Amino acid sequence: MSENKRLEFHLGTFGKLVPLLVAVVFIIWAAVKGSNVSGYMVAFFMAIIFGVILVKDEKAYGQAIITGLTKPMFPVIALAVILAAISGKLISGSGMVQTIAAYAVNAGFTGRLFAAATFLITCLLAFSTGTSVGTYMVVIPILFPVGVMTGVTPVYMLGAIVSGAAFGDNLAPISDTTIASSATQGAELGKVVRTRIKYSIPAAVIALACFLLFTKTETNSAMLEAAQVEPRALSLIMLVVPVVIIALCLMKKHLITALAWGVIAGVAAGLISGIYHVADLLSFPGGFKVAGALPDSISGCMGTVAMLIAVFALLGVMEQSGLFEDVGRGLSKLAKGPASTEATIVGCVGILSMITGVISVAIVAMGDLVKELGEKAGLDPYRRANLMDCAGCVFCFLAPWTVHCVIPAQKAAEFGEAFAVAPAAIPFVNFYSIAMLVILVVAIVTGYGRKSK
Repeated sequence: MSENKRLEFHLGTFGKLVPLLVAVVFIIWAAVKGSNVSGYMVAFFMAIIFGVILVKDEKAYGQAIITGLTKPMFPVIALAVILAAISGKLISGSGMVQTIAAYAVNAGFTGRLFAAATFLITCLLAFSTGTSVGTYMVVIPILFPVGVMTGVTPVYMLGAIVSGAAFGDNLAPISDTTIASSATQGAELGKVVRTRIKYSIPAAVIALACFLLFTKTETNSAMLEAAQVEPRALSLIMLVVPVVIIALCLMKKHLITALAWGVIAGVAAGLISGIYHVADLLSFPGGFKVAGALPDSISGCMGTVAMLIAVFALLGVMEQSGLFEDVGRGLSKLAKGPASTEATIVGCVGILSMITGVISVAIVAMGDLVKELGEKAGLDPYRRANLMDCAGCVFCFLAPWTVHCVIPAQKAAEFGEAFAVAPAAIPFVNFYSIAMLVILVVAIVTGYGRKSK
């Protein structure tokens, strides 16, 4: 927590929980009604608004909100959403997706096979770049609509992509969660990755089997259209967009600059090839109007950006209220032996990652407490680091209000109503995180992986 004075609420601990409880009520309401991103956006703004009622120092409350918005992760994700919306629009409007789908359908590379392949491709990309959010920006605009056009039910395509991103976030040595978990526990990064394999690879194998066995398929209008489309080979030039973004991410460039160069490459390729004209991208038809792919894509993602504003604002309030420390202290009372201590570690990081929506924040917030409890129970630093990271990649990815459900749902909705998926539906087909939850339970009960070699 920052050095600012702790934010106090009337009614004590219950008072500081009120904003979070308000968010939960609205989130459940949105989920039950099958809402899109806008419902979740309202939930977090309502949480901020109702928090004013019980806070003792309204000026400090306002400052806590601003503190949340100054977190480095906020502008990165918000700008990434906007730039990815532009690059996605360049891709979807070029006909490239329909062309790839037509090739896939004609080759018989459809249904469950395509969903499983998407999971593997996303695993590889997320592991290579170390960013789950960045992976969504590259993979969803291409593989998601192609998969739907080959007969995969939309929610299962998103499940494959989110599962692959969770794997990369969990295991990649350059992932912020891997770095944070190893650093907070004083563990050597390379050995953390090596010892984590015993958790992540079995979970990935189980997830792959689930996508091959349980992916639902359907013959939809999009699939029938793809089978009848005459492939337009020229549109494949727009593959330059993801290629540039991936290449720059692999070169360790910042995600924002990688996405910006992807947009530049897409605009250049589209104009030079004749796929786009300047007016297709930006025009001013008069009457204070602006049209084209660029303004349309930016305005289309503002709901997600607004939700991110509310989420990080609420995060600032929760941090300044001391809620994180309260959760840690409350759960630490359950730590009596190795198994119960491990369950406490998973619970602490899991709950906070669900609350904050950012795994690395939860890991850093609980790092000192986890180290103290783990050392007392005789758990080595590698076991502690692995439990923290794996817990985050379970609970944060399974919470429907986090970026791991909201951003994929928002990106899917950009392709039209037939492709839309409710954020609350995605966790049920995130087979990697579900499999990892089972592995964590087994590991705690049996001691599997407790001794790092």
